[in-house]
Amino acid sequence: MSADAPHPVAVSRGALHHVELWVPDLTRAARSWGWLLGELGYTPYQQWPAGRSWRLGATYLVLEQSPALTGDRHERTAPGLNHLALHTGTPAQVDALMAAAPAHGWSPLFAERYPHAGGPDCHAGYLADQDGYEVELVAG
Repeated sequence: MSADAPHPVAVSRGALHHVELWVPDLTRAARSWGWLLGELGYTPYQQWPAGRSWRLGATYLVLEQSPALTGDRHERTAPGLNHLALHTGTPAQVDALMAAAPAHGWSPLFAERYPHAGGPDCHAGYLADQDGYEVELVAG
C-alpha cells in the first residue's frame, strides 16, 4: 500500500498522517522504537534500505537514515520537535513500559517527578532514546 492509497479506517480531516524522524543509526533506532511502537499496538508497515515504518490505524511513524542528514544527534531543546506524546493506556501500563524501557535503549527523563512530571493530574512517563528523541507516555 502506498502512503497515498486509501486508508482502511475512517480518517478525520486534519488528523496526523505520519511523522518522519531522521536518525543517525537506523539499526539502533529501529530496535528501540520498534519495541516501543510494538508495545503500543503499532505494526511494521514499510521497510527499505534506509528506513522503516510502523502503523497504527491511519497514522504511521517513519525512521529514516537519510544521506542528507547533517548531524549525529537530535537536540530536543533546539527549535523543532521537542517530543512525541503517545496515549499508552492505564497508569499500570505506563509504569510497565517505563520499567521495561531501559532494556530497549531508552533512558528515563524527569525521574524525580515521575509519574507526575506533566502535572498532578497527569500520569505520564518521559523517555529519551540514544539519539536524543523524547517520548511522553501518557495514561488515558
